Amino acid sequence: MSEAPDGEPGLIKEFLLDLGASQDEIDEAVLQDQLEILAIERLLLPAGETFDRVELSRRTGMPLELSSRFWRALGFPDTPDTEPVFTELDVEAVSIVQGLLSLGLADVESAIQLGRVLGSSMARLAEAQVTMTQVREAGQSPAEAAENFALVADATLPSIARLIDYSWRRHLLAAARRAVLAGATQEEGTNQMQVDLTVGFADMVGFTVLSQQLSDLELGAVISRFESLAYDTVPAYGGRIVKMIGDEVMFVTDEPLAGAKIALALSEAHSKDEQLEDLRVGLAYGKVIARDGDYFGPIVNLASRIVDLARPGTILASSDYKEILGPGDRDGINWKPVRIRYIRGIGKVQVWSLRSGDLQTE
Repeated sequence: MSEAPDGEPGLIKEFLLDLGASQDEIDEAVLQDQLEILAIERLLLPAGETFDRVELSRRTGMPLELSSRFWRALGFPDTPDTEPVFTELDVEAVSIVQGLLSLGLADVESAIQLGRVLGSSMARLAEAQVTMTQVREAGQSPAEAAENFALVADATLPSIARLIDYSWRRHLLAAARRAVLAGATQEEGTNQMQVDLTVGFADMVGFTVLSQQLSDLELGAVISRFESLAYDTVPAYGGRIVKMIGDEVMFVTDEPLAGAKIALALSEAHSKDEQLEDLRVGLAYGKVIARDGDYFGPIVNLASRIVDLARPGTILASSDYKEILGPGDRDGINWKPVRIRYIRGIGKVQVWSLRSGDLQTE
């Protein structure tokens, strides 16, 4: 990397000037040893007028307290009301929300909740993108790392933005179709819906012991393999992954039979994978509360507790799931009753072992 006469990284300085940073900003960043951070800031938040929260409120018409709530909902820490950290991008975003509120297209709490979901989703995406672009490679100085990130991000930002828009539109279409076809009912005065679903939990057996035997790198490879199998298998049979929690995956399906296919396919894949431990799966069916892409209620709790009863390599299901699926013969499923078990907080439950007969999971 070339060096400017005063010792500043020449390429970053030129990059900053091209992005509209002033010489005073560059000089101040050099004094604070934050030239590289300034380069990243100017790339992601273009140079221009900055103003404080009071001015943001004045320009958008959103009350100061509400704009602070929305900022925190997105996942950002409070800033002093008089600190000039906001840009025209912030004005545009807040104005959009304020417009929805003014037109009565959203209420305050719904807008705040949407901000929470959006913020948490984008935060995870941002972390993944930073990891993907390898901001700091081994042996790199901070200046070299910042330069590398700035150059890569400058080339990929437009493409990533289009990919986000495409993915959102596809998922919105799928979610709208599911809501209509499933006859989901929204609880009055809430952003919650009630819908009938099959809920499944699958976790790796012996993961705690395994985590103590492997290095961090090896453990990361196991988790990556577990996630890869889950994301390859669950959507393939029409299911949706709700969340990954370390060594456990929660999934849901609209079609009950799809839950069995997913459980069997996951179990089989794990049994054939030398890198992974055996899997156990718990399934339940019934009405659940859908909220912001997650699901709650007694059926979810039941599926979560059933998986704890399963032995390595087995699949257990609730009586309601067995009943909605039927005898299973026509679907190539074999049912075997398991003795009645007591689950704390739920009571006595009859669970069934689900096995594959001629069920095709291909």
